[in-house]
Amino acid sequence: MSLTTRNHDRAVAGMTYVYPVVSRRAGGVSVGVNLNPNNACNWRCIYCQVPDLKRGGPPPIDLAQLEEELRRMLEAIVHGDFLASQVPEGMRRLNDVALSGNGEPTSAPEFPAVVDLIGRVLADFGLPGRVKLVLISNGSLAGKPQVQAGLRAMAGLGGEVWFKFDRATHAGLSLVNDTESDPERHYQRLKTVAGLCPTWIQTCLFALDGAPPPDAELDAWLALLARAVNEVVALRGVLLYGLARPSLQAEAARLSALPEAWLQALARRVEGLGLAVSVNP
Repeated sequence: MSLTTRNHDRAVAGMTYVYPVVSRRAGGVSVGVNLNPNNACNWRCIYCQVPDLKRGGPPPIDLAQLEEELRRMLEAIVHGDFLASQVPEGMRRLNDVALSGNGEPTSAPEFPAVVDLIGRVLADFGLPGRVKLVLISNGSLAGKPQVQAGLRAMAGLGGEVWFKFDRATHAGLSLVNDTESDPERHYQRLKTVAGLCPTWIQTCLFALDGAPPPDAELDAWLALLARAVNEVVALRGVLLYGLARPSLQAEAARLSALPEAWLQALARRVEGLGLAVSVNP
């Protein structure tokens, strides 16, 4: 079965931890590393495409199995015919290895060991400097020493973090991410993460019950970005994205994609703050 930007089936490769996707944001193939194969996360974003999502953390990670799967996948991509046989023309490039998957990757105690493992494997394939290492994270566990150790290791490998900051008010975080996280506390987590590893803010935007995010939410988010321009070290910019695939959460029927023109207009406001921005409707 050929991969598309709408098909992110974690089981397509028949592996537990490693899966390939054609990524809109990457503009090519991203090799995902899923540290939450039990579909458990400490947040519950209402746009999440994970089936049977539940609260919690991951099971123990079998590092030997993860390494074997990663080597097998990279062998198929780098030396085999995976790109030619499974990936649409125009997307046949390996862009990154992404710690993402079916929950919050940094909730795994093995997170720093996994970063080291990935660095080792990339070196064996001659990929450092050619293939990025990306962590896609909600940033909620940034205060934990093992998470900070993993972030330092990622920086040493030239990696980057995509830090989820979907809304910037209590009500918005509660509604969209189903978390009681405080916006100021989350902003401080952003500063911590970006101080350890180059970081992008990633924000998912969509219509709820047919309406875009209210002006008060957008104003709070833009104010946060304006503050971050001056205060957050190594902030690369903002990744704005919409609904490419349907939510599998209870709120799915209430969600719909926003017009690309709406996202581009918001992107211009972000650029006006002095930040780079990438839009993926």
